[in-house]
Formats: sequence, structure tokens, C-alpha cells
Amino acid sequence: MAELESKKVVLPLYPVEIDERVWYANGLRFECTGCGNCCGGFPGFVWVTPENVRQIAAYLEMTPEACALNYVRKIKDKYSLREKLQHDCVFLERPGPGQTRCRIYPVRPVQCRTWPYWDANLASPRAWTEAAQSCPGMCDGKAPLHDLKHIETQRQHPENP
Repeated sequence: MAELESKKVVLPLYPVEIDERVWYANGLRFECTGCGNCCGGFPGFVWVTPENVRQIAAYLEMTPEACALNYVRKIKDKYSLREKLQHDCVFLERPGPGQTRCRIYPVRPVQCRTWPYWDANLASPRAWTEAAQSCPGMCDGKAPLHDLKHIETQRQHPENP
């Protein structure tokens, strides 16, 4: 008798509405290639919550206060990760030519985890195609096909920009 594998089902802690009339109802292909294009080279904001800062601090083995002081900036009434001079995220490392990695990948903020399923990218097929011009993982025909439920769970995350 074959041994049954236990499958962990993770349900979102927020309501997700599924509209099967959206242009991406049949799913979208995406797989992160680690190119770093979404993490640097242009100015922007990576919004973080106090809980994100605590998680990052624990991962880096430092206090939340030290983490916030070194890696977070206040923008009006919100908080964002700092950027390096060339507009890379403070946690994006470039160890060699054509190589990038996120120093906090396992605890990266939701905004990073939900890329590319942001409203701006999902507004139309054209918006998706335009975003894919700088993201090789969005235009890879061999990347995994993510279904509508996965896409909407990511897009509708309360911390998604």
C-alpha cells in the first residue's frame, strides 16, 4: 500500500474575491529568475510594517530598533526599506557580474513576495507585457502556470501595493 503524503493547505487570512471574467482568468506564467530587476536600478518604495521589521531583525539577529535605524526610512505616515545610491534595495546584493540575491529573501516583505501580481501589472494584457520587458520570469513560456486563485490571493493581499 502506497504511503500517503500529507499536503499542507494554506488558506489566506483575508477574503479573496474571484472574478472569472478577468483577462488572466486562464492563469499566468511566472517564475522568479533572481535577476534583481524588480529590486533595484530605479527609485521606489518597499513598504514595510512593524511586523516585517521584527521578522527582518530576527532573521538578521539584531534588535528591531537597530534594524529600523539601519534599514528603514519614514515616508509621510508609512515606512519603506532604504535604497542604496544606485536605487537598489538595501538588501539586494550583487556578488558578481549578472548575479543578484536578496539578503533577506526568506523574510522579504509581502510587496516583494506578491510580485508580479500587482494591480498595475494586471490592469491589462498590455500592462503585463510592459512589465515583462524588465522581468524575464514573466515572459518565460516554460515558467509554471499559476491559476486565477493563486493570482488573486497574491493581488488582494492587504499589504500588496
